[in-house]
Amino acid sequence: MFCNPIAMNNTPFLPYGRQIIDDVDIQAVVDVLRSDWLTTGPAVERFEADVCAYTGASHGVAVANGTAALHAAMFALGIGKGDEVIVTPLTFAASANCILYQGGTPVFADVDADTLLLDPAAVEAAITPCTRAIIAVDYAGQPCHWDSLRAIAEKHRLALVADSCHALGAAYKGRNVGTLADITVFSFHPVKHITTGEGGMAMTNDAALATRMRAFRGHGITTTASQREKSGAWFYEMTELGYNYRITDFQCALGSSQLKKLDGWITKRNQLAQAYDAAFAKSAVCPLARRDDMRHAYHLYVVRTPERDAVFKHLRGLGIGANVHYMPVHMHPYYQNLGYEKGICPVAEAAHENILTLPLWPGMDVEDMARVASAAVTE
Repeated sequence: MFCNPIAMNNTPFLPYGRQIIDDVDIQAVVDVLRSDWLTTGPAVERFEADVCAYTGASHGVAVANGTAALHAAMFALGIGKGDEVIVTPLTFAASANCILYQGGTPVFADVDADTLLLDPAAVEAAITPCTRAIIAVDYAGQPCHWDSLRAIAEKHRLALVADSCHALGAAYKGRNVGTLADITVFSFHPVKHITTGEGGMAMTNDAALATRMRAFRGHGITTTASQREKSGAWFYEMTELGYNYRITDFQCALGSSQLKKLDGWITKRNQLAQAYDAAFAKSAVCPLARRDDMRHAYHLYVVRTPERDAVFKHLRGLGIGANVHYMPVHMHPYYQNLGYEKGICPVAEAAHENILTLPLWPGMDVEDMARVASAAVTE
């Protein structure tokens, strides 16, 4: 059993994730603040082009946050009342909420026991005549079994969406995340690989889907203010019911600046993860399985540990910001009230009882990692 938590007043709190902002980033934001355009301007288009160049995708649509990007994806695919969309339960609620926003029905398929990624066999078993799409999550930064999911989607004529909010900078069988699904969604929240404060982006190689998502983020209006300024025209039309999901130019300037440092940060995340793996090799703490056919982005470092709640309390008492990702979505009260029952995804539900997220972000050093690892195995 663990000892009572000890207050470490002289030791800084170590969060599980955190942004890194330097003077170059700040100057990029200041330059935009001093420009003529604070929103819907050239910095937004530049950031979209930068992420496209990095991932290899043809189109990027920058929006207010990752949830907005997911919502835009569901809108662009025409998800509506009576449509079912298969999704993993082991994710942030937004992965399923976006289906509800459009009047669709989330159908939860279980995860693989070793990686906690969406299980293709469970997806196949969940398909009905009402199924329209699959949303798979690159959990913790490890890409899903995309070849298997693509084969299922093509067999049943389904749309395939990658919730890759954990996986910017990852790759699967030599192909970058951002190009593996019909639409891929990224998040730029401060704990993610790069940040715009809040922000997200939807990537696609389909020009028609990109056009729909661009209109959707701006009230369903077909042109932006900057486009009308360039053409010298005032006329615009609202063709569909969209939302105000726009992102600002100064946020996008920060994103473009951060993107230049992404590869170095991914390398650091992998180095820290490997050091954790070595530290836990002869302990009861068990890291999630990692496949050999991909490049892991390590947004999260997730382990299984006995007496998870006691370990969590112990780490927090030592000033270590452990966390849990996640309670399965269908177990939240809102979803229980919709009629979803516990027991429908037994692997995810069992995993939830013993998974723990340990701090991992590029500002950490090996001493930080050693401090966490030592505390996590202390009995």
